[in-house]
Amino acid sequence: MFSSLWQDIKREYENGNMITRIILVNIAVFVAINMVHLFFPNFGGKINESYITIRNLFCMSSSWMYVLTHPWVIITNMFLHEGFMHILWNMLFLYWFGRIVGDLIGNQRVLPIYLLGGLVGALTFFLSINILGYGGPGIHFALGASGAVMAIVAAAGTISPDYNMRLLLIGDVKLKYVVAVLVFLDVIATSKNVNTGGAFAHLGGAGFGYFFVTQLRNGTDYSEPVNRFFEWVSNLFQPKKVKSKMRVSYKNPNLKQQAGSDTDTVSHQEKLDSILDKIRKNGLEHLSEEEKEFLYNASKK
Repeated sequence: MFSSLWQDIKREYENGNMITRIILVNIAVFVAINMVHLFFPNFGGKINESYITIRNLFCMSSSWMYVLTHPWVIITNMFLHEGFMHILWNMLFLYWFGRIVGDLIGNQRVLPIYLLGGLVGALTFFLSINILGYGGPGIHFALGASGAVMAIVAAAGTISPDYNMRLLLIGDVKLKYVVAVLVFLDVIATSKNVNTGGAFAHLGGAGFGYFFVTQLRNGTDYSEPVNRFFEWVSNLFQPKKVKSKMRVSYKNPNLKQQAGSDTDTVSHQEKLDSILDKIRKNGLEHLSEEEKEFLYNASKK
């Protein structure tokens, strides 16, 4: 059963769009951190200190020294959730609004918005808690994808404000009103001293989502450097293709013909690999008609 489950997850990750992959990574981290909690259970209603120490290794901190000595937290915090309801709502919002973003401006821009929105959200948390001083003395920590998700939410609302969303018990509501309500709730939350840092992180992420789309309309695509970076990292771990040298004997016409057939086969496979790689990075919708026809013909062989 577990082998079948793992194969299903692997297939969804490899063939799914970027929203599916981000959700799967968040779920994997959620399962991992809760498994750690099993080994360090609570006693007497108090959270185990060993568990807190391990958890905080991946949380955004209000301490500049902690962030400086644990630089990975600026990324890991946006994939880390402890509570079920926390991850449930974040992933539902990511799924609902992320599909709109992917469909309208491209699957390749979803991850950059998520990551950059999460970074801006973490920075907003850090600056706000140190400047405004809420939360009292001591080091405070933040975790969760809310800032990154709010960047996706705001981006969707900015791209297509009049897009209709069907809400339970309400019916069709324009996207701009849904986003406005969510942002307004975060603005109110900043004054209630309950998850104040989280509310500021949400607003920071939402602000970036709006900024990203407005800049994209002006011709500046902030997803490009992020995607180039991931492409560079991917190339580091891919083995270099060595072109095989083909020996042809012109004394044997049959051998020459066979060699020509081998060349065609290699060329066909390389083209197929290139198209599949393009689908993995950008989605099927970005293929040209010629590429789609080539893929269709290849699937029949």
